[in-house]
Amino acid sequence: MINLFEVAETNKMIEQENLDVRTITIGISLLDCIDGNIDVLCQNIYNKITTIAKDLVKTGEAIEKKYGIPIVNKRISVTPIGFIGASACKSSDDFVKIAKTLDHCAHKVGVNFIGGYSAIVSKGMTKAEKLLIESIPQAMKETELVCSSVNVGSTKTGLNMDAVKLIGETVKATAEITKENDSIGCAKFVVFCNAPDDNPFMAGAFHGVSEADAIINVGVSGPGVVRTAIQTAKGKDFGELCETIKKTAFKITRVGQLVAREASAALNIPFGIIDLSLAPTPAVGDSIADCLQEMGLERVGAPGTTAALAILNDQVKKGGVMASSYVGGLSGAFIPVSEDQGMIDAVEMGALTLEKLEAMTCVCSVGLDMIAIPGKTSAKTIAGIIADEMAIGMINQKTTAVRIIPVIGKDVGEMVEFGGLLGYAPIMPVNQFSCDEFIDRGGRIPAPIHSFKN
Repeated sequence: MINLFEVAETNKMIEQENLDVRTITIGISLLDCIDGNIDVLCQNIYNKITTIAKDLVKTGEAIEKKYGIPIVNKRISVTPIGFIGASACKSSDDFVKIAKTLDHCAHKVGVNFIGGYSAIVSKGMTKAEKLLIESIPQAMKETELVCSSVNVGSTKTGLNMDAVKLIGETVKATAEITKENDSIGCAKFVVFCNAPDDNPFMAGAFHGVSEADAIINVGVSGPGVVRTAIQTAKGKDFGELCETIKKTAFKITRVGQLVAREASAALNIPFGIIDLSLAPTPAVGDSIADCLQEMGLERVGAPGTTAALAILNDQVKKGGVMASSYVGGLSGAFIPVSEDQGMIDAVEMGALTLEKLEAMTCVCSVGLDMIAIPGKTSAKTIAGIIADEMAIGMINQKTTAVRIIPVIGKDVGEMVEFGGLLGYAPIMPVNQFSCDEFIDRGGRIPAPIHSFKN
């Protein structure tokens, strides 16, 4: 039974502490859309998405009105297009045609983003998947709402370094082709190791082939709520601090569970998972950095930062799994730079570097996220940064990702504005020593020994 105190507490979280449901995402399988004719394939895709997702936005708005819970985004994820387009696509232009179809679908049903312009190449690339990767720069330029991702490795398979090298070139090309908008195309593309099949967050959302025909996944976010809770544990030992975060994560997840069940019933689509990822925004007080600083750090990036983030991430997961039987996706703490005012401030003060961020990704949910770097950074250096982050995921049996933006025409000390939830970011310096020979080796880095569990 919900009592009046819990109602008042939830209202306070929403009104004063930036609690929100970040997204309701419908995952849609496109496997039954496959056809050898590109025009028929695109029509099949359009028909299926616009039929299944036609009421998503209306349903989300109705839930917002009924419970007073902000639902920031309504999104769609689809089966990786590298699979779906394999038969019909004979060129990169064919894949771009599918991307434009997805964009048309997203506009038609009114969602904020559609994800799944993706390829899974952790062990090798088909010809079609290589074409899709090569098409990403043009696809990101010619679409507005399409998000793209590529999974280049896993703990079970190792790292596909041919794909990593190609992705470095793809990121650079995407930056060049969208340079008139501060290389914004790169903000819609992410590269993964150990990508989950049920992630509702962009830019990495796709609908895994093991999923049902359609599914509802909900992402909840509340860094401001967690920060306020941490304030109440000021001066207390780590045991009490952890208990406070865990209990707060439980309450946040219950809000997501409520929204997920309502959306599932209204749309007659099965509920999949709750993703409890503390995703910050540029709004004051809605910052992961602030959560870490409330634990006793002068600035995020100071000694102790990685330990503080490990506490936050672990307790969020522990609280979440007690609140819902189906916690999935990424679930933890995101540490993007451009979307988090506290992170931006730390970079500007010199407290936070790219290398420290990489260390922090060993214990966070994702990886190097929304990081702006000098536009002159080479494709092979970008590939080296990606390889480092993918290795962390592979060895530690966790999801890691890189969403990095070489802003053409800008250098260290300058600022780049992305707008909206993407915020703004200072250009961060990158190590200038070369990794070209390492990247040029090609081939595959073998899976670690602990991957062999059969």
